[in-house]
Amino acid sequence: MVDVRTPAEYARGHIPSSHNIPLFSDEERKNVGITYKQSGQGEAIVLGLEYAGPKMKKMALEAAGIAPGKQVLVHCWRGGMRSASMAWLFRTVGLESLVLEGGYKSFRRHALSFLENDFPFVVIGGLTGSGKTDVLRALEKSGEQVLDLEKLASHKGSAFGGLGEMTQCTNEQFENDVFWNLKGVDKDRIIWTEDESRTIGRITLPAGIYQSIRSSPLICLDVTIQSRIERLVRNYAKFPKESLGEAVQKIRPRLGDRIARLAMEGIREGDYRRTAELVLYYYDKTYQYGLGKRDPGRIFYLPFGDVTEAEVMAEQILVFVKKNRITDKIL
Repeated sequence: MVDVRTPAEYARGHIPSSHNIPLFSDEERKNVGITYKQSGQGEAIVLGLEYAGPKMKKMALEAAGIAPGKQVLVHCWRGGMRSASMAWLFRTVGLESLVLEGGYKSFRRHALSFLENDFPFVVIGGLTGSGKTDVLRALEKSGEQVLDLEKLASHKGSAFGGLGEMTQCTNEQFENDVFWNLKGVDKDRIIWTEDESRTIGRITLPAGIYQSIRSSPLICLDVTIQSRIERLVRNYAKFPKESLGEAVQKIRPRLGDRIARLAMEGIREGDYRRTAELVLYYYDKTYQYGLGKRDPGRIFYLPFGDVTEAEVMAEQILVFVKKNRITDKIL
């Protein structure tokens, strides 16, 4: 699949797995657009040919290199002149070239519509540090269907969530990626996902996905405070003290000056357990508030005591869900 739009258009949002072979650079595309408005289509086409001509060989060879089966699906924004021109070029070097009808715009329309559907989610929840993400990935490893929103968002969802993660993609690309992960799921089986707020870092969840998560059965991991603190220290103490301090400052208004000051002291002194315990006060209160807005009849508390191994917890969750027939109303 070849996306022939500019690098900036591609970066803003693209079909996952597509390759960007731009007909024009960002500046060239801008100049062609200005020429079209000021001098008409004919002059714009001439300018486009002037830009594209010297690059034709390189673009054709690049397409051939990514398509060992000699088949390419080409698209631009609306499936117009850019994609038609590039499809012609690719055919001249022996590639079977099809143009995506309606272009990227039609893909976006389909993806956003799809994300408004109901999905058979069962949500893994629990207080900060209870191991939700580890359990979700253990379920995926065991062969379960999983939608890992934090992985797609490159963020763990809290003020500390960006530590160790790549730069977040655009919201548009996140929606595309969520669609791509869900388009082939079996709706007769559970899709496991993690309890999330409406935003994950700078990313906002699609409204339909968020509402589906909020209304789905929630398995709340009941883990001891000591286990939670140990997991947080294990996951975050490895980051620079400066970065940890910046994260604390982000939630200082909610922590209050006194608790924030003590948390900062813990970081400076390397007493990460103390900092974790102080910060959990805020996160626990926030999570409990969100929990209070859910249907209590769809919240299931599962105590784990001192069990912290994600694989063991995942096994117990699967048994619990089956035994209590939690999925009867969603499958």
